[in-house]
Amino acid sequence: MFVRAMPSIGLPKLKMSDGPMGLQTFGPATAFPSGIGLAASWDRSLTDQVGVAFGQDARARGVHFLLAPGVNIYRAPMNGRNFEYFGEDPYLAAQIAVPYIRGVQGQGVIATVKHFAANNSEYDRARIDSTVDERTLREIYLPAFEAAVKEGGAGAVMDAYNQVNGQFMTQDTELNLKILKGEWGFQGILMSDWEATHDGVAAANGGLDLEMPSAKYMNPTTILAAIRGGTIPVPVIDDKVRRILRTSMQFGFFDRDQTILDVPLYNPLSKAVALQLAEESAVLLKNDGAILPLDRHKTSSIAVIGPNAYPAVTGGGGSSQVAAMVPVSFMDGLSNGADASTKVYWNAGIPSPSDIFSGSAWCSDPTCTSPYLIRDEYIEATQEKVFSGTDRRVDHWSSGEVKDLAVTHRRVEWTGYFVPTKSGPYRFIADGMDEDRYQLFVDDKLVFETHVNEGQGQAPQTALINLTANQPAAIRFKYWPVTDQVLAGLGVIAEDELVDPRAVALAKMSDVAVVTVGFGPDTESEGIDRTYELPYGQESLIKAVASVSPHTIVVLTSGGSVATQNWISQVPALIQTWYAGQEGGTALSKLLFGDANPSGKLPITWERELDDNPAVKTYYEQPGTRNVNYSEGMFLGYRSYDKSGTKPLFPFGFGLSYTDFEWDDIRVSPERSSSDGPIVVSFEVKNVGSRAGAAVSEIYIGDPSATVPRPVKELKGFSRDVLKPGESRHVTVSLNRRSLAYWDVHSHAWKVDPGEFVVLVGDSSNHLPLQKNFVVQ
Repeated sequence: MFVRAMPSIGLPKLKMSDGPMGLQTFGPATAFPSGIGLAASWDRSLTDQVGVAFGQDARARGVHFLLAPGVNIYRAPMNGRNFEYFGEDPYLAAQIAVPYIRGVQGQGVIATVKHFAANNSEYDRARIDSTVDERTLREIYLPAFEAAVKEGGAGAVMDAYNQVNGQFMTQDTELNLKILKGEWGFQGILMSDWEATHDGVAAANGGLDLEMPSAKYMNPTTILAAIRGGTIPVPVIDDKVRRILRTSMQFGFFDRDQTILDVPLYNPLSKAVALQLAEESAVLLKNDGAILPLDRHKTSSIAVIGPNAYPAVTGGGGSSQVAAMVPVSFMDGLSNGADASTKVYWNAGIPSPSDIFSGSAWCSDPTCTSPYLIRDEYIEATQEKVFSGTDRRVDHWSSGEVKDLAVTHRRVEWTGYFVPTKSGPYRFIADGMDEDRYQLFVDDKLVFETHVNEGQGQAPQTALINLTANQPAAIRFKYWPVTDQVLAGLGVIAEDELVDPRAVALAKMSDVAVVTVGFGPDTESEGIDRTYELPYGQESLIKAVASVSPHTIVVLTSGGSVATQNWISQVPALIQTWYAGQEGGTALSKLLFGDANPSGKLPITWERELDDNPAVKTYYEQPGTRNVNYSEGMFLGYRSYDKSGTKPLFPFGFGLSYTDFEWDDIRVSPERSSSDGPIVVSFEVKNVGSRAGAAVSEIYIGDPSATVPRPVKELKGFSRDVLKPGESRHVTVSLNRRSLAYWDVHSHAWKVDPGEFVVLVGDSSNHLPLQKNFVVQ
């Protein structure tokens, strides 16, 4: 996390911190809501404040480089880092990235835009090859990076792990040199992601300025030999040195101490901004019968149920995970925000993996004479058994008992039986550490196995198996650790015992049931892709609670859409909080009780079923290759749904409010123009409801007379306006040539076809009540 000092020229040691959700690297810090939540706010002004708060938190810790923002595009919901990014639309992502960067850098901290480019999944991220055509790259996957550089003035860009069209990003001359540094004029520092460099000479010639976290490849031995051999020209190295020194000078690193002592580590500004963002980012997706907001004076009891109720789940996993200063859980927030006489109950609803591991009963033989599994350890290469023992539980067991700790590259096997007490489906669950690999066999049939690659993490694996009462099931759990530590877990539970009956009883006796479900740092994280389905037991919990409580509110924590078809019709209210940061509980309380009016809008399209997603069929590698084919091209997200006519569950830009808005009187000036001049779109928006609220007006452009295939419409502007009841606002949005253009693969440039265009205005991609045609000559 450092660039070494060079005292001879006065260059200090330069300090870096991970940062998409807060200053992650150097102790406790403010945990902000996730990047996708920032995009869901559609609030440029707040985004600038978030950047300022990040910059101040960085200066309080002496940090020179903030490794944020992440601006990769949301392609499919499984990507484990979607929660760090700004959604599916390149225009929205760019509009959020620019003020964020300006806010950070205004505090004297370098913002590092990542991960350049086409890094849209976590599975096998260090080796996959994103195959993307030129036009799709330019129109979907590069605009946020382009805006970050050209408009935001980003001081650093981080190359991704993956390949793009056959080249690792750290040595991609087309993207790094021709486009980033050449066409866009990037003058800052291009660094690698951690361990993303593969060839020192190729990376040096491919535009990489700084290899992180160490000079494994771009080191004196390699570089000097290449210079002397003529394979790296000296000016290439000179340029890298200039970039590092020039950027350090521009940000004042030579002139001052980076640490500002009068900015507190626990910054009140950061806390306030984190709370405001948690309020503005939440998206109210369903509110049948106007069940929300709750009347706190008429709500005598609330059951807060679910695995995400307590403790607080501030963010997903990986390098973005922050040790929050004072995290407020959903349970704490509702307890603090409810009327003093209101009873607030809490129950996790379903057992955690650790609960299942520790509660599982195993047998050493079919007659169950001994309550344990047999554990054997082998040297993998020779199959020599080096240890034999027993374990009553496989409960994140560590290898402290192993007699020869020097033995690595070994296999651990647990064998025995599970004897079910009743017939029916049983949930088997296993977990492992980082890059360890394992397999579970039940009655000699492979139930599941992990395919862990270099640089990958892993989430718990589960499977349902039908078993017969009193009929022993043979268990073999094989585990391959990569270190001398074994952190394995294995458990089993009857599926109909997953939901705690006490949680259902609490829901039945309470006025309101708030069911908090979703993912967390163990199931949605850097290094892994997550499931589209909610983790085990959560759908059953929702349905069980909804069956006894007509006032069930589902609160979702995730980095994107999840499967809802089995339960959404049974609940009257659904609110997506993404990852709400340390103030998430306080924000949820304010939203549910009406102290804050929901104003978040989806920065993604929420499919009814996963197969509706245009990228899902080619999201993973083609069989036998590392190629990920972006076959949907530019028709991603709402662009695809418009083309196919498929109806999403919730459209891009959608979000409910406790008030209502109307749009009227759209005008375009001039109605006939050249493509070079600005085109001004104006309209009126009015709050016609009884509460103050924020209207997010979305402006889309369509090009029906284009000479090439284009989306039906594309987001090209938006305005967020807070209005009192009955208040109107005249909104103007200026469009430029780029707002009308597509990427022409023949001229390799942006092009506008003369003809008729249409501008559409409303509050989601599927609700655009205003429409006006204009002509470009």
